[in-house]
Amino acid sequence: MKNPTAELLAEATQLKHIDRAGWLRLGITHPESVAAHSFGVAFSAMLLCPPGLDRERVLMMALLHDLAEARVGDITPHDGVPREEKKRQERAAISVMLATRPDLLALWEEMEANDSPEAHFVHEMDKLDLGLTARQYDHLGHLVAELLAVGEPSVRRWLEAPRRDEPAAGPPAG
Repeated sequence: MKNPTAELLAEATQLKHIDRAGWLRLGITHPESVAAHSFGVAFSAMLLCPPGLDRERVLMMALLHDLAEARVGDITPHDGVPREEKKRQERAAISVMLATRPDLLALWEEMEANDSPEAHFVHEMDKLDLGLTARQYDHLGHLVAELLAVGEPSVRRWLEAPRRDEPAAGPPAG
C-alpha cells in the first residue's frame, strides 16, 4: 500500500531541482530553485507577518504557493501559456497532490483566489522575494531591471529600504 504523505514529501522535494524559469530566461545560469524561492517567501512572511493575521495559515500558504510546480514546472508569462490554462494545469496538479489533504488543498485554493488577508499578504511576500532576489542578481551584475520594479507599495517599502544589509555574496551559485 502506498503512503500518500511519503509520496507528497518526495514530490515536494523535486522543487529543489526546478530552476526558476524567469531567471534562466534572463541568462542566469545557476538561478535559485522553486524551493529556494518558497523558502524566501515563507521566511519573509514569518518575519513580517502583521499581528492581526494568522501566522500559521500564512506560513502554510507560503509553503504551498508553488507546490504544483513540482508537476507542471515553473510556467512564466513568457512561455506562451495563457494565464487561465496555467491556472487550470496547476489546479489539476495540486488537486491530485493534495487529494488526501483537503485542509491543505483548501488553503491553496484560498491563497490562489486571494480570498483573505492572509492570502493577500502571501502574494505580497511572493513579490517581495522576487524583488529581493532581483536586487541580489542586479548587485552581481545580471541584467534584471525589468524585475526590480515591484508594484505593491507595501512591497516597494521593503525593497527601497537602505541597502546596507545587502549580502556581499549574493545568492548561491548565481
